[in-house]
Amino acid sequence: MTQLESAKRGEITPQMQEVALHEGIPAETIRERVASGLAVIPFNERHQGLKACGIGFGLRTKVNANLGTSQVFPEWENEIEKMEAALGAGADAIMDLSTGGELKACRREVLARCPVPVGTVPVYEAAIRTRLKNKLVVEMEADELFQVIEEHAAEGVDFVTVHCGVTRNIVEKMKKRPRLLGIVSRGGAMMAGWMLHRGEENPLYAQFDRLLDICKTYDVTLSLGDGLRPGCLADATDRAQIEELIVLGELVERAREAQVQVMVEGPGHVPFDQIEANVKLQKRLCHNAPFYVLGPLVTDIAAGYDHIAGAIGGTLAAVAGADFLCYVTPSEHLGLPTAEDVREGTIASRIAAHAADIVKGIPGAWARDLAMAEARRDLNWEKQMELALDPQRARKVRADRNPVLQEVCSMCGEFCAIDLVNKYLGNSGEK
Repeated sequence: MTQLESAKRGEITPQMQEVALHEGIPAETIRERVASGLAVIPFNERHQGLKACGIGFGLRTKVNANLGTSQVFPEWENEIEKMEAALGAGADAIMDLSTGGELKACRREVLARCPVPVGTVPVYEAAIRTRLKNKLVVEMEADELFQVIEEHAAEGVDFVTVHCGVTRNIVEKMKKRPRLLGIVSRGGAMMAGWMLHRGEENPLYAQFDRLLDICKTYDVTLSLGDGLRPGCLADATDRAQIEELIVLGELVERAREAQVQVMVEGPGHVPFDQIEANVKLQKRLCHNAPFYVLGPLVTDIAAGYDHIAGAIGGTLAAVAGADFLCYVTPSEHLGLPTAEDVREGTIASRIAAHAADIVKGIPGAWARDLAMAEARRDLNWEKQMELALDPQRARKVRADRNPVLQEVCSMCGEFCAIDLVNKYLGNSGEK
């Protein structure tokens, strides 16, 4: 029985109880939100050692970290190092996007060592299997794609990104109204090429019920991919993006009817002033399904600093209602990230998520900032380190920049405003 089925029957599962404890809200509230589709709990029972994580309305904004091999860097051991870096930085979920080397070995190791939900994009492996047969990617068989999806589910993958909304009709329209950057989603481009080559409908859309059967069997959460997300500001909120979103909204209803948990992915590169409208439009068209956004990046020219551009957009997106932020690393658009890139990207997105949670009134968010303010007032350095989103970095900077151990820091020294106020104005924090 899926989490959605249990919730609709009025049953509170152990996973719902675990999420409620972590979020600081009643288990019945979690059940109601899962039952209505406002929240999902990606939890494949075949994933051993998994901790339940809730994503959706009224819950703490979650952060996903992508990793995965490439043909240039095929060693899966490197990806385990990145996974550990992401988890150490507080990632709530991991996606294995491997396209090189031993894909199954990498996924197996990630699942065995990862205590948070793991997602994949099965079309990547289906494409690689097709290439190993000396065929073009666009010649992959639909049956093999579904076989890969079921294999991932049977191995314990908790959520899968599938590009069901890239339909033949939308792609044909795009040929008449080309974009500046076309299709930047790998999965979206693969499905578009497949349809144009074969003259057939996207099998993930045409055989959506087949996909739902697999997901229901293993309680895998569907993440409806934004295959037509904008890859630059000039393509944001265009016809193709919105038409895909309309299709995804229809598929959300079908997934819920089939008792399958579902969330929807979103852009992408979006000008700052369009982000709120994008999120609210998604929520309206997709029946308030949890929204999973990549960034969004608010400028195209932040190469080397795209994690910052993504965090700026991610904050506004989450304030507007996005529930799940996919991190962006400093090496986005430049190359495969290192473990340190993964760490920086995760922290940047966690800052964005927490900043939004303060505005959204998520339980505990404001209290943590209040505690930090009190620790700074008291010059309680150890407490400040504990409360920091990145204690490791905070401790290192504190140690490196303060060669002389003293109550104040090396920036202001004896002219520290807080120290002066505490000594001469008697600031006790009382109101």
